[in-house]
Amino acid sequence: MSDNQLPETSRPAGNGVAPPLSRRRFLSVAGLGAGAAAAGAGTLRAGPAAAAGPDPNIVPVPSWSKTLGAGVNVNPYGKPSKFEKDVVRREVTWLTASSESSVSFTPLYALDGVITPNGLCFVRHHGGEAEIDPDKYRFMIHGMVDKELVFTLEDIKRMPGRVNRAYFLECAANSGMEWRGAQLNGCQFTHGMIHNVFYTGVPLRAFLDMAGVKPKGKWVLAEGADAAVMTRSIPIEKALDDCLVAFAMNGEALRPEQGYPVRLVVPGWEGNMWVKWLRRIKVGDQPWQQREETSKYTDLLADGRSRRFTFIMDAKSVVTSPSPQAPLRQKGPNVLTGIAWSGRGTVKRVDVSLDGGRNWATARIEGPVMPMAMTRFYLDFDWAGQELMVQSRAMDDTGYVQPTKNELRAVRGTNSIYHNNGIQTWLVRSNGETENVEVG
Repeated sequence: MSDNQLPETSRPAGNGVAPPLSRRRFLSVAGLGAGAAAAGAGTLRAGPAAAAGPDPNIVPVPSWSKTLGAGVNVNPYGKPSKFEKDVVRREVTWLTASSESSVSFTPLYALDGVITPNGLCFVRHHGGEAEIDPDKYRFMIHGMVDKELVFTLEDIKRMPGRVNRAYFLECAANSGMEWRGAQLNGCQFTHGMIHNVFYTGVPLRAFLDMAGVKPKGKWVLAEGADAAVMTRSIPIEKALDDCLVAFAMNGEALRPEQGYPVRLVVPGWEGNMWVKWLRRIKVGDQPWQQREETSKYTDLLADGRSRRFTFIMDAKSVVTSPSPQAPLRQKGPNVLTGIAWSGRGTVKRVDVSLDGGRNWATARIEGPVMPMAMTRFYLDFDWAGQELMVQSRAMDDTGYVQPTKNELRAVRGTNSIYHNNGIQTWLVRSNGETENVEVG
């Protein structure tokens, strides 16, 4: 087995998960069937009178229905409800040396669907946040090209071939603290170095075609305009394939922390390559061996060798609820949900286990399913208060199956902090509280 090949997990037979609830079964479990209504304390009327619905006197008119709300111009830029004030990005301060080199984690546990709101998107800074005047912004193509070119922001926006594409961006260090065992308690912290948005921009190929890549041009160097001067080498094949020069996300201009006014999008590949505040693309005949691809973003193996240029983010998934920040609150009908993604293509299937991997059930995939983008999955189940060991396992259209942590460690060891896509386990206790645990 090569360093870059991981074993596929088997697909054990059996299913320890209750089947999805029908509407009749849900009403029965929830105590809302006809019998329960007749036996209730008058909250629902049985028989012909039931058609009239609940007694309005039981649910009084709330105070907020009796007065006018705030004027619609109070918040020129819309904000979430004050009751959602805890749904925010969070930091783990000891991960980095200073606020100029920081990580802000997406609150995955509180989100649904597949698109991450702009204000909650994961952020990684290496040299602070660059503030760039869009009128003074310039983007350059040079090196092994027929004609070196410089573009303004308006030039980029006038380029033909504009596209909108949804992609996930995942830091190579996502889940990196878990290589040697469970450490951070909450999927926001174990898996929150990721977001998924619609990017608007122009294929990088259009700019390279205008400049004319010389036959010896085999790599491009992407450089940012921040104080870290982030630089990464990218094979020309990828640059000409699906990379974007993007200026908008989810329909509005990039946020400053996301590289305003222009960033590079490198679908399916590690987030460090998605250079923010994109300043230039240089074409060359070999990789540049920059800091971020030699001393950083390489995988140190158990025998002392390092895997380099491991660009692709392999298939991965995580259950977002129940999870440590989203414990189970009620017995009876419940909905398990999570996200899956793959840098190799499209997620085709997600299996879920409630008993630590002994038995698996296929989850229901819901919403858009796009290549190199987040996919949302659900599993409806009954909970009687027993302990659960919740896991999810993603499979993509290339046949790749998300490995267990032990399978991953058998190939890669435990020296790395990058590219950990092992299966995550949550222990749900009998009171619903949930914690990060280690199961192979």
